[in-house]
Amino acid sequence: MTPFGKRIREHRNVRGITLKQMAADLGVSSAYFSALEHGHRGRPSSGLVAQICGYFGLMWDESEEISQLADLSHPKVTVDTSGLNPKATELANLLAHHVTEMDEETLDWMIAEVKLRVGSQPSGPTH
Repeated sequence: MTPFGKRIREHRNVRGITLKQMAADLGVSSAYFSALEHGHRGRPSSGLVAQICGYFGLMWDESEEISQLADLSHPKVTVDTSGLNPKATELANLLAHHVTEMDEETLDWMIAEVKLRVGSQPSGPTH
């Protein structure tokens, strides 16, 4: 599940809305919406994110959080390290090879450390 999918599921559960009902209300298939939540599809479009925020009646801060989570929820990330420090390439490859082996505590620590050092906003496109 992606960070975006997790947050959307939380909003649905609090309101007692099924995935199937929400998908129908937004005019998308439940299969697509399920795949989106579980990270089997790319990040949602900004239009769909806006529809979802409107659907839940989210205010500015919550809408911004949902948008940021959508940006951070692309399940198949490509990291282009060409022209960067060789350590950037080493780090990208280590993450690619070992992320599946990391427990939640390690992932939380790594996320917090990166956010502390460079901020929490994505700084450039990922493909």
